Amino acid sequence: MMDMRCVALVGRPNVGKSHLFNRLVGRRMAVVHDSPGVTRDSITAEVNKEGFIVMDTGGMGWSDAKTPREWIAATEQQIRLALQTASLLLFVVDGQAGCTPLDIRAVETLRDHNKPVVLVINKIDHPEHIDALDDFSRLGLGTPVFVSAVHGIGIEQLLQRIKAVLGPRPDDVPQGEKRIKMSLVGRPNVGKSSLGNRLVGKQLLIVSEVPGTTRDAVELELDSALEATDEKRRFCLVDTAGLRYRSKIKDTVMFFSSVRTHRAIATSDVVFLVLDALQGVTQYDKALAGEILAGGTTLGILVNKWDVAYEALARSSLEGYRDAADFQRHFTKAVRKALFFLPLSPIHYTSAFTGQGVGTILKLAATLYEHQLKRLPTSQLNHVLADRIGHQLPRVQQGKGFKLYYAVQTAHHPYTIRIFCNRSIRLEAGYQRYLQTALINRFGLEGCPIRFELVGKEGVG
Repeated sequence: MMDMRCVALVGRPNVGKSHLFNRLVGRRMAVVHDSPGVTRDSITAEVNKEGFIVMDTGGMGWSDAKTPREWIAATEQQIRLALQTASLLLFVVDGQAGCTPLDIRAVETLRDHNKPVVLVINKIDHPEHIDALDDFSRLGLGTPVFVSAVHGIGIEQLLQRIKAVLGPRPDDVPQGEKRIKMSLVGRPNVGKSSLGNRLVGKQLLIVSEVPGTTRDAVELELDSALEATDEKRRFCLVDTAGLRYRSKIKDTVMFFSSVRTHRAIATSDVVFLVLDALQGVTQYDKALAGEILAGGTTLGILVNKWDVAYEALARSSLEGYRDAADFQRHFTKAVRKALFFLPLSPIHYTSAFTGQGVGTILKLAATLYEHQLKRLPTSQLNHVLADRIGHQLPRVQQGKGFKLYYAVQTAHHPYTIRIFCNRSIRLEAGYQRYLQTALINRFGLEGCPIRFELVGKEGVG
């Protein structure tokens, strides 16, 4: 996917690579902060109008005594992968700081990969800054491009240089077909990045036992032929930072990582809540599921580390269960009970370590996406609601009963059903789920939130 027209932003820490990345893709994707080491994963995005992929990377040569060694090693691994994958390297330097020894060492690393390199001198906010940049000539990278990523200066000139190296956009680069945006969301360390790596088939996301490794909502684009069909679907996979309680958000980087994750949830077509098979559903999983549901996004559940749970169960000789299938049924029942408020979201068992169940995640995402696009026939919609309301009326309020006149679908994603009735009341949460379940079963809307708008006689005409 990314081997043909991939542009990697590389350079030492804190030279403005993430600012430049956001400028090139035209939106704020990468977390930007003055502290070095904020970018750890290699974040990718498609520059649609130009037909190439741009990749942001961590700072070359970065180290910090307060940061676990495995994070630093993993960041370096991501940089090496970017250098191998990219067809063009943009070496970004800080024009105000001048050429540093770390810049020189980084250039020596770039030469080992024998890739075309464009020198990008960033933070050139005023023309007079250019006069002090002669020392960058010793890098031997040719004519530089001067930019200010913060102020958007020189971006068009940089795009022209990129296109001059990459050549014209290929005719076979898809332009019109929508990518299904799917996010992996969950608590820290449930295996979201490991699942993402399995899905794309490359070690693009940093995986560590230390919670908090992923700091950004990392987007990866992939095309996949779904099982048992020749149909190819285009996906945008978002690996999000592990969400914490607000009281545990300790710094601004953590805060903006949380903001990016919440934004990814709000803009996704499908969200997968990733659970840890060894821990089951925690209180925070419940809170997170409720937040996703409130946002109106179609939701599926991935139970990761299922291989570890099965091994633990096998060591106890399946005590209390007939076999592994019986254990899975009980586990599913427990998840359904804990997350009773979800719209019958499908539960999929997987293992990022062994690959179990990973191959069908994209198929499930495509199915959930299709679920949210349905137009519910008005006559059938009214029949289902009339039957359910007739079987069990909502709780009487202020001594008055409830009567359904007419119902119609007014929106999807989330599904919105407008009910014209004798009086405007607020349906209790349990009764709403009662009606939602009937509609989900009748129309095949598993995982899709459904909202009801009640319009009484006073609101008609």
